[in-house]
Amino acid sequence: MVDPINHKEVHSLLVEVALAAGDMILAAQPHIATVGTKQNSADLVTETDKAVEQYVITTLKGKYPELDFLGEETYTIGKKLTNKPTFICDPIDGTVNFVHTLPNVCISLALAIHKKPVVGVVYNPYTTHLYSAIKGQGSFLTMPVLLQVQAPSQPQPSPTRGTGINWNIKYETFAKLAGGREQGGKMVHSLRSMGSAALNFCAVAAGQIDVYWEGGCWAWDVAAGWLILTEAGGIVVDANPGNWSPTIDGRRYMAVRAAPAGQREIVEEFWSIIPEGGYDYSS
Repeated sequence: MVDPINHKEVHSLLVEVALAAGDMILAAQPHIATVGTKQNSADLVTETDKAVEQYVITTLKGKYPELDFLGEETYTIGKKLTNKPTFICDPIDGTVNFVHTLPNVCISLALAIHKKPVVGVVYNPYTTHLYSAIKGQGSFLTMPVLLQVQAPSQPQPSPTRGTGINWNIKYETFAKLAGGREQGGKMVHSLRSMGSAALNFCAVAAGQIDVYWEGGCWAWDVAAGWLILTEAGGIVVDANPGNWSPTIDGRRYMAVRAAPAGQREIVEEFWSIIPEGGYDYSS
């Protein structure tokens, strides 16, 4: 079946929307914003998240009213990503960073068809890094123009992280990654937690990070970055061992950078240290 949607036109529109949304993010004052929570104390939302998503919906639906839309702030429990052409939006990926004025923040926009991303745009308005990709046409990074961003004087308090089986899986895996050889560890160069799944995928695509391993994210966190990574020669597999073909709404992801050889070996070695059972995001 021929895809009737012009991917280049969609790409141009998503870039335009991302840049305008970036201006909204830059104009906001996160240190005095009304900050609420969704699922738990670490799952923050601000009025800027909501305003940006509403702008995105209005603009994209105005141009493509027949297409579905899946966004973080308008998501309702039970809503599923379908095979229909769907715009996927995270208005601010890295809201905790945004609230604390840490400039590792982006808007993530994608078009998915049959649950596979075909156009993706990720834009960090603070650094002006603009990552984008079209299926089969490669991925690209527009280099930044440095900006001067004034830091506010009233940072928000840090939220309290919850615990549970998935936290324990992460903790035990990270301990093995960082541990010495005599302890059965891998002695990786470093471990980083930077607060934006979309930008992490893009960093793997750019070769700045070797592997990004995560559970609990949603399609809007990863759809655009997934395409940007795979168009740059990287791969995405399940965060849990054994599944080489995860879906963008599967909530478990391991992104591996492009390499002439050795991607499979990297994945299998990483999988070998994950505690039995792995992540559980079935509910």
